Amino acid sequence: MTKGYWIVRVDIKDPEAYKSYVAANAVAFRKFGAHFLVRSGKYETLEGGSRGRNVVIEFKDYATALACYHSPEYAAAMKLRQSAATADIIVIEGYDGPQP
Repeated sequence: MTKGYWIVRVDIKDPEAYKSYVAANAVAFRKFGAHFLVRSGKYETLEGGSRGRNVVIEFKDYATALACYHSPEYAAAMKLRQSAATADIIVIEGYDGPQP
């Protein structure tokens, strides 16, 4: 079974309010076994557009990644984020096929 991922790009408008979102999203992330692979850090946009913060979160599978997003715990956190930041979030299935 392949893992599931959230790929998130965020522009934070209100850093203080965003801290409340981060504290609240931890409840959902703990419940669904989220593992941060990327949480901000240095980056270079080589093509296309970008936002100020990038995050990649790993889950045990795609269904769990979706369940976390649609959970009541994350819905409560999302309400806090929506006034503090603009985000692009995709949930994507990992790849277990052949590699070059």
